[in-house]
Amino acid sequence: MKYDALKLENQLCFPLYAASREVIKLYLPFLKPLGLTYTQYITLMPLWERGSMKLKELAKTLYLTSGTLTPLVKKLEKQGLLRREKDKEDERDLIVSLSPEGEALQERALHIPLELGKCINLQADEAAELYRLLYKILST
Repeated sequence: MKYDALKLENQLCFPLYAASREVIKLYLPFLKPLGLTYTQYITLMPLWERGSMKLKELAKTLYLTSGTLTPLVKKLEKQGLLRREKDKEDERDLIVSLSPEGEALQERALHIPLELGKCINLQADEAAELYRLLYKILST
């Protein structure tokens, strides 16, 4: 009883961590034909929405540090999917933008959310509630 708080089964963090890893594994068969990792895929998503962003803004959107995101962006640039350039208004900032190849990849990725939805054992209302609760945690 004294150590119940330390039991793995009593930790909120563990099922979040394990579920996250399992969901990411489900993405792999859909991302492999595109030549993307999961982290590269989620990095492209905000850029597909906006076209270009400051690196700092992209990092904040993805809940990543600039130090974590920079090598990822460099690799996507080497793959020809992104471009990096100094912000003309503030040369300390980097602007990350999609290349034509990166824009075209969006069409090839369009099926992924629907396919993944078929792999997760949640009803639509359960998925919406989980989404709401996860973003509630992220907003703290």
